[in-house]
Amino acid sequence: MSTGTHITVLLNEGVDALSIRPAGIYVDATFGRGGHSRKILEALGPDGRLIALDRDVAAIEAGRAVTDPRFTLVHAHFSQLEAVLDGLGVAKVDGVLLDIGVSSPQLDTPGRGMSFRFDAPLDMRMDTTQGETAADFLARGSQSEIGEVIKNYGEERFAHAIAKAIVAARSERHITTTGELATLVAGVVRTREPGQHPATRTFQALRIHINRELEELALALPGCTRRLNLGGRLAVISFHSLEDRIVKRFMREGATPVQPPKGVPVRAADLPAPTLRLIGKPVFPSGAEVKMNPRSRSAVLRVAEMMGERGGR
Repeated sequence: MSTGTHITVLLNEGVDALSIRPAGIYVDATFGRGGHSRKILEALGPDGRLIALDRDVAAIEAGRAVTDPRFTLVHAHFSQLEAVLDGLGVAKVDGVLLDIGVSSPQLDTPGRGMSFRFDAPLDMRMDTTQGETAADFLARGSQSEIGEVIKNYGEERFAHAIAKAIVAARSERHITTTGELATLVAGVVRTREPGQHPATRTFQALRIHINRELEELALALPGCTRRLNLGGRLAVISFHSLEDRIVKRFMREGATPVQPPKGVPVRAADLPAPTLRLIGKPVFPSGAEVKMNPRSRSAVLRVAEMMGERGGR
């Protein structure tokens, strides 16, 4: 049972970024609790279509409340977007929205094991029907592997000390709850930014690792652009620097003209054109939105428009 309500971040900004065409086909690749999807449906005409994806079975269940005939919801990772579209007989779409990261219901439902605010089974999976739990990983991972995950995905300077403590603790008893892990980490991390729990970075790192969040994003972005019509938009909302770095680099590379090899005389007109055009500057939540929903404070929206395809599909 959820103890919180999901508030869609950058709701209007995310949908406006898609520049909705009334008869277009759009993808909300991270349905969540449907805030963006409902807004897109409001903007679509009677001939428009919206396809939504989510890997979380709880989100799929919540989506059953949307009975609009223009709407299709599929239980799938957003990296599977192309396969989903193929299964639906859709070749191209006019826009894709990605709202990356964990949702409030996932954080606020104790049984999901994503938060140190509750003592619950240490699960952390977004898709609870498959894959390894965080407890499983901590039980079988080597000290170096656990340390690298916490360092790379949590940017935690005490990562290796935390990993050492985890391996020492599990020699007596496996760590199976969020409370056990939070207490262990708090005993290792003696200093932390004001207002931040000592286990914040460790929990973030494990969640990212268990759900392959960065790998999923890196796989999904090329698939999204391959399926965009000319003039179609890709809008991505991310919540921490590791995600935003991937999005920023992908869009920037797609919008950069191909450079010929040094010393090769090639006219600029003969070079392949950029595949993407960057739309505007990064968009951040307003002060009013952050005040209403503090979880939105780290969000950033980046938008690109499809210009062409290098080398085809």
